[in-house]
Amino acid sequence: MITELGHFALILAFGIAIVQMIVPLIGAHKGWRSWMAVADPAAISQLILVGFSFAALTWAFMSSDFSLKLVFENSHSAKPMLYKIAGTWGNHEGSMLLWVLILALCGGAVAGFGRDLPSALQARVIGILGLIAAGFLGFIIFTSNPFERVWPPPMDGQGLNPILQDPGLAFHPPMLYLGYVGYAVTFAFAVAALLEGRVDAAWGRWVRPWSLAAWSFLTLGIALGSWWAYYELGWGGYWFWDPVENASLLPWLIGAALLHSAIVVEKRESLKIGRASCRERVSSPV
Repeated sequence: MITELGHFALILAFGIAIVQMIVPLIGAHKGWRSWMAVADPAAISQLILVGFSFAALTWAFMSSDFSLKLVFENSHSAKPMLYKIAGTWGNHEGSMLLWVLILALCGGAVAGFGRDLPSALQARVIGILGLIAAGFLGFIIFTSNPFERVWPPPMDGQGLNPILQDPGLAFHPPMLYLGYVGYAVTFAFAVAALLEGRVDAAWGRWVRPWSLAAWSFLTLGIALGSWWAYYELGWGGYWFWDPVENASLLPWLIGAALLHSAIVVEKRESLKIGRASCRERVSSPV
């Protein structure tokens, strides 16, 4: 019953994400405050629903509910509780749900801590986060459903991948995802600034804490992953040939550059170009 409610909550979250991506953006464009006011409750509602859905999936792993295909393929009744919980995101479907949960957490954080932002800017930021969330939620529901059932329910599961049965799995992916997904907030601020044609010191001041938080979590996640790979696989050092290593390093470098750029924009108002400046450059003769 709990898992069915979790599946239903995920579908409701998808519907709210669609509202979140449409209504606030139209309201900000038209200047309709009542439409912009939809942004905060939509983001918080999406967070509650996705959080409940993820909690339902976690409970299925903790209680060894092998009627769920995902639990059957990635858990076992004899596993320690730590690995049962970590098994929730030790697979494709569960890790995607964790990704969306952190994305919803980012939207809820902007709604909760961004009340000092101009209403139009906040509505645009939350609307863009809703657009991203709608894409991921649609992908999960239609192509990668973590609540798919198996019938008849097996007596026991197949167990977790032995390499993933490590405390590193319990901490490395969530930290890494907080870094990756955290940059969705800075992306939303950047797109919102382009829509408004406004990039100034205030924008740099708003973006900097989000960029710093995402970069810090990404740094911690990469460090935990390196430590995990070092003692689990016995291959120390940087794996220059591994796409996973490079997929972590490149966003980290770009994130460090973004953080420094936001500070420069805030302190000196340089390294910026607005929409009006773009039009002037395009229209000016060469």
